[in-house]
Amino acid sequence: MDTPTTVTTFVLDADELISAFTNFLQFDIASGGASAETIRTYWCEVRQYLLWCRVNQLQPLTVTRDVIKIYRHYLVQRNYKITTITLKLVAISRMYDAAMEYGLLSHNPVWGVKPPQQRGDPADRITYLNATEAQTLLAAPRGKSTSLKVLRDRCLLGLMTLEGMRSIEVYRANIGDIVRSPAGVGISVTSKRHHRIVPLIPKLVALLDRYLLVRKQAKYSIAAATPLFINLHHRPLKIDPDRADYRLSRRGIAYLVDSYLEALDLKHGEGRTLSAHSLRHTAGTLAIQSGASLRQVQDLLGHADPKTTAIYTHVGDRWANNPALKLGIELDLD
Repeated sequence: MDTPTTVTTFVLDADELISAFTNFLQFDIASGGASAETIRTYWCEVRQYLLWCRVNQLQPLTVTRDVIKIYRHYLVQRNYKITTITLKLVAISRMYDAAMEYGLLSHNPVWGVKPPQQRGDPADRITYLNATEAQTLLAAPRGKSTSLKVLRDRCLLGLMTLEGMRSIEVYRANIGDIVRSPAGVGISVTSKRHHRIVPLIPKLVALLDRYLLVRKQAKYSIAAATPLFINLHHRPLKIDPDRADYRLSRRGIAYLVDSYLEALDLKHGEGRTLSAHSLRHTAGTLAIQSGASLRQVQDLLGHADPKTTAIYTHVGDRWANNPALKLGIELDLD
């Protein structure tokens, strides 16, 4: 049980950290331009860690690297995915970066503590649609070609399945992010501290323009600051563009994708379960299989490390393109 002295010391310790981290998030993360979602994510992970410290009667400003390793083990024992553990360690490390920045610590106890290594074949974690399935999905939103919902859903599925946009990128996109130049039309995307232009194929541009026209005719705003994909459950003339629920939420995007996958009986299959993120994997995998270079796919998907893109080269065609098949050496089966 916590003693009054322990609780008081913890509160003072945590208060100093929280104050430093609050300022750090506002002025230092992403050079002062961190999104509200990034800040919420960091706070969520840091609160969990501080609660763990309190339960275990640990003072956050005096923990050692060994304590961080114990916390890592705690996360492993709770069966968190490795990507989730990585995120949690990054958030805690950023909190201690703030402590150093504001003179509360001389070192960061998280430095040198790495997340557990991924086991197994990375390609086995890639779930995607083959070309026929992708074509079926893109044709799934049915109805009149002037239906706002049909056009919105076709655009959204097209951006994710053909262009590999992440759910978070689709969620954040505004009308003003559409870039039009003599070379073509694209969408300006900033994600994970990287900026890129996602180039759109001509038919997707035509579909996007039709969606915006019908949206305007339906009295929904197409001002630059308004979301590219909107929640259609609201009446257009009573919508405040500043309201959070005007934008189609990330959960709404996931639900929309899942509903089409389930309707087509594609959601669950032998050895795979598809999700909204599977559409991004679909774009990468099909692009590689269609002959696009690794660099082209890396640029399209916005991967900072080409090793991430290289995973797609191992998906699906590792048997068909096995170099051992081209050696011309026969095995004697007798």
